[in-house]
Amino acid sequence: MMRLDKFLCETGAGTRSEVKQLLKKGLVTVNGNTEKSPDKKIDEKEDVVTLRGERLSFAAFHYYLLHKPAGVITATEDNKQETVMSLLKDVKDVSLTKLFPVGRLDKDTEGLLLITDDGDLAHRLLSPKKHVDKTYLVRLKTPIFDEDITKLEAGVDIGDETLTMPAKVKKIHGTEIELTIKEGRYHQVKRMLLAVGNEVVYLKRLSMGTLKLPADLEKGTYRPLLPEELEQLKKSGLL
Repeated sequence: MMRLDKFLCETGAGTRSEVKQLLKKGLVTVNGNTEKSPDKKIDEKEDVVTLRGERLSFAAFHYYLLHKPAGVITATEDNKQETVMSLLKDVKDVSLTKLFPVGRLDKDTEGLLLITDDGDLAHRLLSPKKHVDKTYLVRLKTPIFDEDITKLEAGVDIGDETLTMPAKVKKIHGTEIELTIKEGRYHQVKRMLLAVGNEVVYLKRLSMGTLKLPADLEKGTYRPLLPEELEQLKKSGLL
């Protein structure tokens, strides 16, 4: 059971004070009856709650797949620069203050970014012990040679105490590869290519674990994870 005002806040209806005003104005119904008491106890899974005639659904956690564009930073808030959270301004089923990006993409990096309020999933996706694959499309300043690919696949020195874990490299053409890594060190992809004498000029994350960037998801847009995507996360042991 849950207090009605907490339910309304959790489903993105507004802040606690805003929710009280909605209740006061008679805009909320529970099982067809107008309800004005914020402390009324409801069954969040069984009772039908509406706001302005639209039913609100409660979920323990929320998951959104964002196609991050270049030029925005991966942060929940910033006083000077646009953040990825500003791209989710139309989210209605959860308060934005509860959401956060899983991991970090550099400002100039594009691609898949998971936004959620599920801290346990975020920890499992980012944990070095889980070795979750992350695949990137990498465009390079100069053509890459087979011996460089061999080095990347064996592990390279990027200035840390240990070599990088072995990577997987798929050569698209001379200056473009798909690189799959199992770690998330600071600027890792860029540092790995510098270690073999090259330079990244464009970087895009294509996948993270079982999650893949949909071909039809335009830059700067997002959507909730699909049931089949959640099921794949469960099967992989991450959810």
